[in-house]
Amino acid sequence: MNILFLCTGNSCRSQMAEGWGRHLANPGLAFDSAGIEAHGQNPRAIAVMEEAGMDIRDQHSTRLSSALLDWADRVVTVCGHADENCPVLPPGTEREHWPLEDPARATGSEEAIMATFRATRDEVEERVRALVARLTATNDATGG
Repeated sequence: MNILFLCTGNSCRSQMAEGWGRHLANPGLAFDSAGIEAHGQNPRAIAVMEEAGMDIRDQHSTRLSSALLDWADRVVTVCGHADENCPVLPPGTEREHWPLEDPARATGSEEAIMATFRATRDEVEERVRALVARLTATNDATGG
């Protein structure tokens, strides 16, 4: 099963989700991410993922394409803008929405901003772990 995480700019939340997905994936699950636009990777997202033992530098900030939509069996929108602007999906493609706050909008001291990024990273990890467990259980139950 191919899972695509979709966000506005493919810089923070969807990048984190792709990193966790690749880290936690069981055989038969593949992960990628894209944005309605491509804003480049956020250095703070890279930093907090590195703190968790993952290097996401080799991932790319990618703009959503028809090829990615055709590839995806499930699209997970990770922000309201992507959810509202998600194009019509190909028949059979499943969709779910995770309403994650944008850590790039955090304000305050660098310490406070990084705390927001870490909280988002941890929430994304929990959601991806649950998704992997759910998809693995469904796959096991259907013999797929």
